[in-house]
Amino acid sequence: MGFGRFFDEFILGQIFQHKAKKKITAKANADFCQLTMNEHPLHTNDDYAQNTIFGKCVVVGTFTASLAVGLSVSDISGKAIANLSYENIIHHLPVFIGDTISAETEILKIRESTSKDDRGIIYVETRAFNQHGEKVLSLRRHVLIPRKK
Repeated sequence: MGFGRFFDEFILGQIFQHKAKKKITAKANADFCQLTMNEHPLHTNDDYAQNTIFGKCVVVGTFTASLAVGLSVSDISGKAIANLSYENIIHHLPVFIGDTISAETEILKIRESTSKDDRGIIYVETRAFNQHGEKVLSLRRHVLIPRKK
């Protein structure tokens, strides 16, 4: 099959358990903060974070969302033309340094393109989990994917 899937290979209701997992390190979180210019001390300052309701640094939420999408690429968007939209990003639980994130994606809708017959759009929900199996994040997106030629 190669990397990713064509539009024709998706089935409504299908759930992909993505094989890849990622342990979040303090360096990766700090690098993400620096790259995105997120200077909130909750994410990088242990002394500050200890005095919050979390008691320790919290991984940046957009890092977790990006990671969840990244974990899904080989199954969902590896052949994509474009991700058209992201929506309903929900942070169910905080993610902490040292957590290992896994993800699954469910195919919610499948529709053919109305403008070009060589592609279609899938609507998916990706859910991220920590090492305890707790859902930490969910998001939905529309992905434009080519048909098999």
